[in-house]
Amino acid sequence: MRWDNLRLDADEEPSLGDALPLLPRGAVARTFDTPAFRGMTFYEVQARSALNRVPAASQVPFSWTVNPYRGCSHACRYCFARKTHEYLDLDSGADFDAKVLVKVNVAQVLRRELAGRRWKGEHVALGTNTDPYQRVEGRYRLMRGVVSALRDANNPFSILTKGVLILRDLDLLTDAADRTDVSTALSVGFVDETLWRGVEPGTPAPMRRLEAVAALNEAGIRCGVLMAPILPGLTDSPAQLEATVAAAAAAGAAYLTPIVLHLRPGAREWWMSWLEREHPELAARYQALYAAGSYAPKGYQEHVARQVRELADKHGIGRRATTRWRTGHERARLARPAPAPEPAQLTLL
Repeated sequence: MRWDNLRLDADEEPSLGDALPLLPRGAVARTFDTPAFRGMTFYEVQARSALNRVPAASQVPFSWTVNPYRGCSHACRYCFARKTHEYLDLDSGADFDAKVLVKVNVAQVLRRELAGRRWKGEHVALGTNTDPYQRVEGRYRLMRGVVSALRDANNPFSILTKGVLILRDLDLLTDAADRTDVSTALSVGFVDETLWRGVEPGTPAPMRRLEAVAALNEAGIRCGVLMAPILPGLTDSPAQLEATVAAAAAAGAAYLTPIVLHLRPGAREWWMSWLEREHPELAARYQALYAAGSYAPKGYQEHVARQVRELADKHGIGRRATTRWRTGHERARLARPAPAPEPAQLTLL
């Protein structure tokens, strides 16, 4: 097995117990005696690399990512990254939520890689796998080192998160945005707090996330809302969609991107077990919607996206012009004169 060279032997780290996951040698298991981390184990590991190349087949607008953590205390029932825990001989359900790898040297490794002659200064996306601002970031503070390294290299980057802890690093983000292109987004799929407690139990409340959107934009850091995931039968009614869009507009979101729930292997099983327990009336509908694979039918996705676009237009998301953006390309775009209108075509009628 390709992960065998990463396995820890029991006599090397007896504190890890008998059932050992596949982890780099020298990993240290740590627990914290506080209510927020009760039942969780954090494996401190030394990363060999920080920059991860995105597979060419992936349909995302970036080629490189940095992920300081693997596993996530946000415990979102639907998280698409769950399957990656199985590569470590951990399960994609409870282990993903409670056993988190912490790459304690990620900032130092990143700084070295950014300075390498082969590095071309491409855009780096943060938060594309597990959340870099999950709760334990308050203890390890890895993102301050990561953002500092990107800032010092004048390297463009973006951050996607559900964590309001991003505001702790506002000083670094504003400094970085004066040197290079920086953008942010908060993931807020819905604003129903009752549903939030069941579906995203480890995350800040949706309205707190929208407060972070407002604070980032106020500071000149362009911040939008990834309206994801939209949950069929749970958050896709016209009233629920409008409540979320209106709240994002009130927070001053620079843009809004809707994404319907997708259920990859690992996430699919964990989500369906929760759904069958909490909303059994929806189980058959989900089985039908996702019978062909990880994605809902294209027609359904387009129907939802069309509703959200109309609501975003109604509430004015994206219309606000500002000269406050700190990022260079945004300032330049706003400073350019508007193109002259094309001459009207004359007709004989």
